[in-house]
Amino acid sequence: MSDRDIEQLPADIACLEGEEAYDVRWAWQDRKLPSGLTCVFRVKNEARNLPWVLPPMLEAVQHVVVVDNQSDDGTPEVAARVAADVGAADRLTSTSYPFRVSRAGAEHLATPPDSVHSLTHFYNWSFSHVRTCYSMKWDGDMVLTPEGVGMLADLSWQLEDSNAVVAIPRHPLSIESDSVAWIDLGFRFLEPWIYPMGPEFTFVKAFEWEVREFPTSSERIIAPEGMCVELKWLDSDEFSHWSSHDDFGASRAPRKLRELEVYRALMEGRGDEVHGLQRIEAPPGVHIVDHVTGTWLPQQQRPLVRRPGRIDV
Repeated sequence: MSDRDIEQLPADIACLEGEEAYDVRWAWQDRKLPSGLTCVFRVKNEARNLPWVLPPMLEAVQHVVVVDNQSDDGTPEVAARVAADVGAADRLTSTSYPFRVSRAGAEHLATPPDSVHSLTHFYNWSFSHVRTCYSMKWDGDMVLTPEGVGMLADLSWQLEDSNAVVAIPRHPLSIESDSVAWIDLGFRFLEPWIYPMGPEFTFVKAFEWEVREFPTSSERIIAPEGMCVELKWLDSDEFSHWSSHDDFGASRAPRKLRELEVYRALMEGRGDEVHGLQRIEAPPGVHIVDHVTGTWLPQQQRPLVRRPGRIDV
C-alpha cells in the first residue's frame, strides 16, 4: 500500500479541529509492516544540532522521519542538506506540523488529547509516517556515539516480531563553548526509546507530557551506557517547551529537576559543586561535541554513572 493509499483510509484518530490532513492513519492497519527501524524526530529550531545528530542516526537505522514544528532557523533545510551530504537523501522523510503545540506541564494537561495542539496528537501523527515494523523516538539534540551507531545497527534487524521495548541511557552534555562542556554522570537518565509499531504501542496523554503505551508482557531491553549524549547549550533556553518550572514535580519529573539544578549551578559558576558533573576540555582544533562523542566517552571506564540515586523516566 502506497502513502497515497494510506491517506485515503478512514482516520484512526480524527483531530478535534477537523483538519483532515492531520488525522492519524496507521499504516499497520491494512498490512504487515516490513522489517527495519525508523527513527522519528519531532524538531523545532534544531539547525545547530542536526549536523551532529543526523549523520550517525542515518548510519544506524533504515529510515529517518523529521517532523518540523514551526522552526524559524532553517531546520528542515539543514536536515535535507545533511542527509544529502552523507548520501542518505532517499532515506529521509521530511514533513511539517504547522500548529502550536502545548508546552509540557500545565498547558499539556489542559489540552484535549485529540487536539492538533496536543503533544499526544502531535506524536501520534508524527509516528503515523513510519513504514517499518519498529520505530524509535529520538530528540533533535541527541548525538549517537560510535558505540551507539553499532548497537542500533545490530539491533534493528533483531527486533522484528520480538515485541521488545528498548531503553537507552543518555548523558546530558552542557556546552559552555566550542572547547568546554560539562557531562552529567551523577544520575542515570534512562527512558524507553524503541518500540514496535502496532495498536498496543500508541501515545496517550499523561499529566505533564505524552506517554507511549506498551503491554506489560513486552520484554524490556536496556542498552549499555555511553550510547548517546544530549546537547544542552548554556546560551539557549533549554526549558522553553515547559509551561513553568513549577511543573517540575519531584515524583513525576525528577529528570527536569536535575537538569534545572545543573543549569543553575553552571550559570552561577558552581559546576564543580554538583555530584557527578564533570568538566571536559577538547584539544585545540577539535569541537567539544566531536571530542566527547568520538574520543572521551568511549575511553571512559564503565559503569559511567556512579551515583547515589538514579532517574528513570
